[in-house]
Amino acid sequence: MSALPGSAEGTAVTGLDSSAVEVHEDLPPLTETTRTECREIMARYPVPRSALLPMLHLVQSVQGYVTPEGVALCAQELGLTKAEVGAVATFYTMFKRRPTGRHLVSVCTNTLCAVLGGQRIFDAVAGELGVHHDETTADGSITLEHAECLAACDYAPVVTVDYEFYDQQDVGSALELVAALRRGEKPDPTRGAPLTDFRGISRQLAGFSQHADDAAARAAVDGPSAGVPTLRGVRLAAERGESAPAMPDAEPRPGADAAAPAAVRPDADGGRTPGAAAADTQVAAADNPAERSGAEQNHPDRAEPAGREAADRDAPAPDADGQAQSGSGTSVPREV
Repeated sequence: MSALPGSAEGTAVTGLDSSAVEVHEDLPPLTETTRTECREIMARYPVPRSALLPMLHLVQSVQGYVTPEGVALCAQELGLTKAEVGAVATFYTMFKRRPTGRHLVSVCTNTLCAVLGGQRIFDAVAGELGVHHDETTADGSITLEHAECLAACDYAPVVTVDYEFYDQQDVGSALELVAALRRGEKPDPTRGAPLTDFRGISRQLAGFSQHADDAAARAAVDGPSAGVPTLRGVRLAAERGESAPAMPDAEPRPGADAAAPAAVRPDADGGRTPGAAAADTQVAAADNPAERSGAEQNHPDRAEPAGREAADRDAPAPDADGQAQSGSGTSVPREV
C-alpha cells in the first residue's frame, strides 16, 4: 500500500483509521440529559461496561461523532480509562472520528457489488461531491464512505444512507440520490424505515426513539422489508417441489456407548429430573422469542446437532500423560 498511514486512501484500503480524532469548539454540549440517558442505558445490562457501544452511539447522536468529550463521559460513567473507551471507539467503523455530515452515504465496493458496478458508483459519487472516503462535503450535507459489505448481496449494487437501503443502484440513480439529499430531500429507501439523518439513526442505535411521535415510529416499524430477490430461492423451490433434506440424527460420540449414563434421581413430576423440570419452567416463563430461544437451546433434553460435541461439558479428562481418555479406557491424542 502506497498511501500514508492516516490518509483517506490508507483508511479505505485497510479499514483502519490511525488519524487523530478532531477537536471542535462549536459542537452541541453533552448535557446532564445525556448523562442521565447514559445511565439509563447502563441499567439495561447486568455488567455496566456492556453499555459502552450504545453509549458511543448516543454521543454521536448529540455531537455528530465520538468526540474526546464523549470518550471522557463514557469513561467516567463506566469507571473505565479513556484509553479503554478509545480502543473500542477506534475499532468499529460505525464510530466516527471527525464531524459527520447530515447524511452518511455508504457505497458497497465488496466483491459482488464491485463486479456489478459498486466501484464505478463510488468513483462517480466521489467525483460529483468532491470528496473521498470518510470525507464530508463543504456544505456539511453528506459524508461519503466505502463499505466493505452491506449484507445485501441479493440487491447488489447497494448504497445505504444512514444505514437505510437503496438497492440495485447504478451510477445514474446514485447521483440522483445524492443530489436529492443535498437539496434537503429524503427519498424513500427501497426497503426499511423512512430516512431521517445520521444523528437520528445514531440515537436509535443507542436504544432511544428518534421519532417525534408514535405515528412516525409506527411508520418506521411498518416499512417494507424483504423483496423479490430475497424470496426468489424460496419461490423457485416451491414451484419445483424442492425441499431441504432432513437433518440427520445426532451421531454418537466415540466411546459414548461404552459407559452407562450416570444415575439421576427423578423427581415426582412424571419422572423428570430436577434440572429438566427447572428448564421446562424457564422455557414456559420466557416472555419474548429471544428468551424462549435461549432457554430452549440450553435445555438439557436438547440433542446436540450432528457432528458437534459439547466439548466444555462432555470432554473426557486428560490422563497423567496429557492424553484424553476415551470411553473404552484407551488413550487418544488430545487435539491442540
